[in-house]
Amino acid sequence: MFFFSVGCDNWQEWWTYDGISGPGYWGLMNPQWNMCSKGRRQSPINIEPDKLLFDPYLNGINVDKHKVNGVLYNTGQSLVFRVDKDTKHPVNISGGPLAYRYQFEEIYIHYGTENRQGSEHQIYGYTFPAEIQLYGFNKELYHNMSEAQHKPQGIVGISLMVQIGNKPDDEFRIVTNVFPKVKYKGASTPIKHISIRTMLPDIDHFMTYEGSTTHPGCWETTVWILLNKPIYMTKSEFYHLRLLMQGPEESPKAPLGNNARPIQPLHQRTIRTNINFANSKHKGCPTMEQNLHYRANKWSTNVKDLHSSHALH
Repeated sequence: MFFFSVGCDNWQEWWTYDGISGPGYWGLMNPQWNMCSKGRRQSPINIEPDKLLFDPYLNGINVDKHKVNGVLYNTGQSLVFRVDKDTKHPVNISGGPLAYRYQFEEIYIHYGTENRQGSEHQIYGYTFPAEIQLYGFNKELYHNMSEAQHKPQGIVGISLMVQIGNKPDDEFRIVTNVFPKVKYKGASTPIKHISIRTMLPDIDHFMTYEGSTTHPGCWETTVWILLNKPIYMTKSEFYHLRLLMQGPEESPKAPLGNNARPIQPLHQRTIRTNINFANSKHKGCPTMEQNLHYRANKWSTNVKDLHSSHALH
């Protein structure tokens, strides 16, 4: 057992993604984070398409279209966007697997220092260069994220896989344009008039399961929705993202990337989807068809194949 002499106010700063303060030790660092070690419904997970359960009653999700303001932070662990607390018109998320209305609160950006890693969730063992996670709290039952993250059905997490493309996403470019302003830990910069709905490529088709936050304290209160189309970032955007550092300017430490929690066991959980593979032309093989899904001619456990032709397009 490791013992850490860290003040209560410093827990949120002290955890990391490697070493004795990394994911394997999160559950030991703070008693309130014990689910990180003991939980049975943890995230992220590997989605195996042939194990998905088709649910014809899963409708698309609804996301308000109006724009919000917020602040982008380099926390030293991740790049995080938090919506302004005094927002008069919050973005509501509902529908799909959600029984309540959730209020959008923040975005976490997970990415690798190389293209072969970065995302937290995996699709058939394939890791994407980055993953954008949008978090919201259950506004019908709880007052804020701090309360909701400890409570049943408290949080929704929407996962967007990121692939490298030639053309940047027009809306997300509002965020990528200010990467140089948050190079070091503690840096922050305002972001104005961003539309979360416009940033999302397709909210009609997805996979969903019951899980946890992927950062401490790994609370098992999260309904995860993995959208079935990617968002694109250019090589230039990734280049500037990978210049960000874990430490302050006077002591930058290591690059901020590779901030992904390892894959967690699925145990007995069900992953539902409204993607009807039975209508696929390739029956018996869960093909994701063009324009709707992660496009692939077939799924294979061959990682080389996944990187060449089975990646998101």
